Amino acid sequence: MKKNILITGGTGFIGKELTKLLLDSGYSVSILTRNSKLNTEGISYYIWDVASQKIDEAAVLNADFIIHLAGENIAAKRWTDKRKQEIVESRTQSAQLIGSVLKKHNKKVEAFVSASGIGYYGAINGQGICTENTLPANDFIGSVCQEWEKSADLISNLGIRTVKIRTGLVLGKEDGILNKLNPLFKRGLGSALGSGKQYMPWIHVYDLCMIYLEAIENNKMVGAYNATINDSTTNSKFSKTLSNAFGFKMWLPKVPAFLIRLGMGEMACIVLTGRRVSSDKVKSLGFRFKFKNLTAAIKDCLK
Repeated sequence: MKKNILITGGTGFIGKELTKLLLDSGYSVSILTRNSKLNTEGISYYIWDVASQKIDEAAVLNADFIIHLAGENIAAKRWTDKRKQEIVESRTQSAQLIGSVLKKHNKKVEAFVSASGIGYYGAINGQGICTENTLPANDFIGSVCQEWEKSADLISNLGIRTVKIRTGLVLGKEDGILNKLNPLFKRGLGSALGSGKQYMPWIHVYDLCMIYLEAIENNKMVGAYNATINDSTTNSKFSKTLSNAFGFKMWLPKVPAFLIRLGMGEMACIVLTGRRVSSDKVKSLGFRFKFKNLTAAIKDCLK
């Protein structure tokens, strides 16, 4: 019997890539979704509604592992008070719903792997390198990640091995940050944002999915792990590299920070700040990144 991996957020950008990898690696995959019409060969779909705390319990009871990716896109809309609440609750209430089923039936999955973000360290500019032991920030992004991880810790308290993947900016062929930037850069209209000095820790979606697979298969993985390349990429370097990949030299001046704040409001901190983040902890397990060079990673995504 193939071991079954239940994924929340499995129909999103990362979830789709991860599903392909898991199926190719010999696992069966189940996905919790609100869309009752989905039908894909080799994948089992179960219905849930986090807002009303409804879930097909069979999804959890049939799972050997659970990967929790669900959560509202933090950069999709301006941060009103209502939107902030949606961002937090979409992450925490979904994990709590799964935890309630595990607890109710005394179900022990082999591991619970939750997404998190390097936003745990805050929307802050600085030269210091953040490790998994760096204290969390008290700003909104930091608090979102803290609450996200606390909801995962509730499942850890049930005696289940729990892993939290703090993810950087994800580069992929069909979505991720490049999906937003490509329309401008492929016309030679890309430029750096703000000072351009803010760090942009990134990761190729292939390597991110491989880290999730490692978390499933490596029993030594417990707790938080940073999933990012620490190559000191700044916004200016990233922008120049992307411009070059499209055959252009970046010529436009930097977009002033005040204009970005005018357009994005409080959410502008996402693109105007950034810290260096170490991935030494996951590498100490023997994990090796396939895409360590930004130029090679971007070229792969633009194929």
